[in-house]
Amino acid sequence: MGRGRVELKRIENKINRQVTFSKRRNGLLKKAYELSVLCDAEVALIIFSSRGKLYEFGSAGMTKTLERYQRCCFTPQDNSLERETQNWYQEVTKLKAKYESLQRTQRHLLGEDLGPLNVKELQNLEKQLEGALALARQRKTQIMIEQMEDLRKKERQLGDLNKQLKLKLEAEGQSLKTIQGLWSSGAAAENSNFPLHPSHANPMECDPEPVLQIGYHHFVQAEGSSVPKSMAGETNFIHGWVL
Repeated sequence: MGRGRVELKRIENKINRQVTFSKRRNGLLKKAYELSVLCDAEVALIIFSSRGKLYEFGSAGMTKTLERYQRCCFTPQDNSLERETQNWYQEVTKLKAKYESLQRTQRHLLGEDLGPLNVKELQNLEKQLEGALALARQRKTQIMIEQMEDLRKKERQLGDLNKQLKLKLEAEGQSLKTIQGLWSSGAAAENSNFPLHPSHANPMECDPEPVLQIGYHHFVQAEGSSVPKSMAGETNFIHGWVL
């Protein structure tokens, strides 16, 4: 028959309580020692009895373990800041090394600082340059082909526009010829209804005709005339019709 389950509560009997404390204290100290040895762990154990007596165990020394415990538990911000600083420092170191490597590669591609390179590194550099040159030429050819296609497209568009303008000009010229023909036929019909004088080939060239003048005509008495001056004044009022 096995042992029954022990109820966890304060032991009222003082003697039994003291015996149980001694047994379990020794077992706990033994377990702490075994854990430190088997698992290579830093273990610290502190026990105070009901009478205030101290029992302790420290695998690496109680003082050292307590100092480590204080650094880890009572200054967490300082430790986190220190860890973060270390992480940033490592990251900066990596980036700096990468930046220096990229600078060296760039100088090598430009043909600078080739002295420390051996034959294999120079061959790799030559392959990289040949590959880059091939890609650059391929891209240049592609751009030139695209530009030629654009120019051909513009040429076709201009040709179509030229044809449209030519057709429009021909239509307008035909309309103008039609209007001129109608105008010429109309002018010929008018000339047939109103013929010019045969002697006047040019309608603007004609002989002067007699002019009918109505009004006052200044009379000048000729020298040696016997007409009285009074008669001359009377005749100057209305001389009459003058052709």
